[in-house]
Amino acid sequence: MISHPAKQRPGHPNPAGYTGKKMKQSLQPGLSKTVSIAIGLDRTIDFMGEEGRVYATPMLVRDIEQTCRGLLLEHADPGEESVGMDISLRHLAPTLLGMTVEITAKVMAVEGRKVSFEVTAKDELEPISGGTHARFVVDVSKTYARLKAKAERRDAARKG
Repeated sequence: MISHPAKQRPGHPNPAGYTGKKMKQSLQPGLSKTVSIAIGLDRTIDFMGEEGRVYATPMLVRDIEQTCRGLLLEHADPGEESVGMDISLRHLAPTLLGMTVEITAKVMAVEGRKVSFEVTAKDELEPISGGTHARFVVDVSKTYARLKAKAERRDAARKG
């Protein structure tokens, strides 16, 4: 892997476990992954009653994130994971309970450890969503250390 200097964020000595490494050469713009998801009760809204059960936007967002994450993990080294850092979606049409949704994530850019995706979703009848998502690849052990340090700062702040 090729190294570059780590980018600094204000107040963070090492952003999200950034190691200065690029992703594997196999992760290139144009790669895509498509998953099919059956829309069960757990993925639908409930506030409009049983007749109004449709695919919930928060579940759509989760499913899109998981599709992108799955694509990244196919190209990650052991000990690497990814976290979401940006998402911009339009939820264009309802999807009924029991329908199947097809989500496609396409790598648009790889900038160091930031990976940008174009995402689309369609049900059996029509497109239901489109937009962009970006994920940042992190070293899991370094991220755990950073989270532990934040928990210690939180605990100290709560004590006054």
